[in-house]
Amino acid sequence: MNLPETLAVARPPLTGGGTTSLPQIRSLAGAMPGPRSTEWDDRRRRSVSAAVSTTLPVYAAAAGGGVLVDVDGNSFIDFASGIAVTSVGSSAPPVVDAVKAQLDQFTHTCFMVTPYGPYVEVAELLNRITPGDFDKRTALFNSGAEAVENAVKIARRYTGRPAVVAFDHAYHGRTNLTMALTARNQPYKSGFGPFAPEVYRAPMSYPFRDGGRSGQAAAAQVIAGIESQVGAENLAAIILEPIQGEGGFIVPADGFLRELASWARANGVVFIADEVQTGFARTGAMFASEHEQVEPDLIVTAKGIAAGLPLAAVTGRQEIMDAPQRGGLGGTYGGNPLACVAALASHRMIEEYGLVDRARRLGEVVFERLRALQSADPRVGDVRGRGAMIAMELVKAGTLEPDAALAEAVVDFAHRHGVILLRCGTLGNVVRLLPPLVIDESLLGEGLDVLADVFASGGAR
Repeated sequence: MNLPETLAVARPPLTGGGTTSLPQIRSLAGAMPGPRSTEWDDRRRRSVSAAVSTTLPVYAAAAGGGVLVDVDGNSFIDFASGIAVTSVGSSAPPVVDAVKAQLDQFTHTCFMVTPYGPYVEVAELLNRITPGDFDKRTALFNSGAEAVENAVKIARRYTGRPAVVAFDHAYHGRTNLTMALTARNQPYKSGFGPFAPEVYRAPMSYPFRDGGRSGQAAAAQVIAGIESQVGAENLAAIILEPIQGEGGFIVPADGFLRELASWARANGVVFIADEVQTGFARTGAMFASEHEQVEPDLIVTAKGIAAGLPLAAVTGRQEIMDAPQRGGLGGTYGGNPLACVAALASHRMIEEYGLVDRARRLGEVVFERLRALQSADPRVGDVRGRGAMIAMELVKAGTLEPDAALAEAVVDFAHRHGVILLRCGTLGNVVRLLPPLVIDESLLGEGLDVLADVFASGGAR
C-alpha cells in the first residue's frame, strides 16, 4: 500500500484562537471545582497514588486554541499548554487528522523490529532544523527524562569518560540519573536516593541574583570549578537548559552558553542542550540555543515536539550519535508511529502559521504587561524569558527575599478567576506563562487582565 509521505492533511484556516471550533472564551459556571470534577477527584483519591499531584483539581473535557473546558462547563484561559506541550493548540485538526490516518494503518510494530517511514521522517526533520551545519543523526524516545538519560549515555560512550556537570536550579527529569542532574530536592528527589554517581553541580548564570555578572565571568567561574574539582580529562558532558524551566525560567547572561560550549569543544567534552521545554518555537526561535548562536553537540527535545503525544529525541553530531554499539539505543515504544506523525503535522503548523514569529509577538504583549506590573508593584522583582516563555519572580517588597506564599496566592487567584497558571522556581516564588502559540491575542489580554487584577484588588496580599 502506497501512502503519501507524512500522511499529509489539509490545513484549515487559523481562526478561533487557532485551528479549533471550541469557543475561545473565559466562562465560569459556578464554584470550582464543580460537582462533576469533585466526583472525579473523589474517585481519583481512591485509585491514584497520592504522590501524583495536580495543580488545579478540575477535570478536562475539551481543549483547543487558548482554552480548556472542564467537565462542569467552566472554560479556562490556558497559560500552561500542558507545561509547554500543546504549543500548536490541543487537538489541533492537522495533528488529529494525521494521527487518525495513521491509526487506520497501524499503531505499533516497534521500530527495532520492523521500521516505518514516519520515524525516519522525524529524524530527517530534526537533523535539518536543529542548530549546527554538520552531519547529524537522531534517536527517538518516549519522554524528556528518557532522552536526557540517553544523551548522557551517548556522551559517556563517545568520550570514554564518566563525569557529567549539571547546574544549580536545573531540572532534567525524574529517573534515577536525571534526578541526580536535577537540582531541586522537594518534591523531585527527597527520599529517592542514592542517585547515580559522577554528577557534579556548577553555579548557573542568574542575572537577577548574581549582581548582573557578565556571562563571560559566570562561565569562567564554572570552568575554573570543573578544572579544579573534576578535571576536563574526566568530563564526558556539560548539560544545561539554555533557559531553565522548572528552576525559574532563568535566562543566563549573554555569552555564558557560548563560553561554555567553546570550552567544551576545545576539551573534547560533549555539550548537551536540554531543550525539552524551550524547543519548537516556544522562545521565538525554533530552539533557544539559537538566541546565543550556540550549536550543541547533542540537543534533547520533547514536550512541544508532538502536540501532546509522547515523543522525545536526541539529535547531534554523527560521530557522537553513532558511537554506541549496535543495539545500544532503543526502546519498545520509542518513536511510536502515532507520535511521529503528530510531530510531523505539528511542525508543519509551526512553519505554515509562522508560529516562531507569533511566539515573539506574544512575548512582546506579555512583557509589556508584566513590566507594567513590575513598575507598579515592588513585589514583582524580575520579569524575564523569551518569546512565549515568560515569568515573573516575586519577592518581599524592596528585597531579593523570595516570596513563595505570594506566588501561590497569585496562582490560586488566577485559577479561581478562570486562568490556568503555573508556579516554578527552586524556591517556588516564580509565576510562569506558557500560552499556546495559537492563542487569540484578545484572549491573551483578558488573561493578563486577570493577572493584573490579582495585584490591584489585593487578592495577592
